[in-house]
Amino acid sequence: MNKNIIICGVGGQGTVLAAKVLSQAAISNGERVLSAETIGMAQRGGSVVSHVRIGQAFSPLVPKGQADVLIAFEAAEAVRNIDFLKPDGTVIVNKKIVQPVTASLSGKAFDENEMIDYLNKRAGNVIAVDTDQACRDLGSPRVVNMVLLGAASKSGLISKDELKAAIKLLVKPDFYELNVRAVDYCFSEA
Repeated sequence: MNKNIIICGVGGQGTVLAAKVLSQAAISNGERVLSAETIGMAQRGGSVVSHVRIGQAFSPLVPKGQADVLIAFEAAEAVRNIDFLKPDGTVIVNKKIVQPVTASLSGKAFDENEMIDYLNKRAGNVIAVDTDQACRDLGSPRVVNMVLLGAASKSGLISKDELKAAIKLLVKPDFYELNVRAVDYCFSEA
């Protein structure tokens, strides 16, 4: 089965690792995977977009209007990349907004509720995740990526066991247990 996934966020949030884990999970399941990242000014907090195509595809880049799932590490990036999503696609979005410098300087902050409302009008299904609360509950601010992959797994994108096996291959052993707990987090929430 073909799946087109866009993972977006800002530099330093773990989007590239999330794309690698998702890709590895599919590869370990015998699927064909193409992926690519556009990272630009990511080290300076700029946009990061990863394309993951599972199944038959001839290009690693997901065409606009063809993504089955958009996993957004930040609400403004979800809005910025919504054109990649199919009309009936799923958005898994971190509720937190990372205010860009331009918004901070102009005094016009981005509003999370406005962005989530906009996403609800454009997507078939929106799953908003409070990653700040998840990170507090898990005791680490560094697991946003795995919490969002856990939400993607809960939505049916990929099995939890496949994700955990991929994490074991790609994450340092010292951080394996924390990352697995982060994947499990969304399954324990009502």
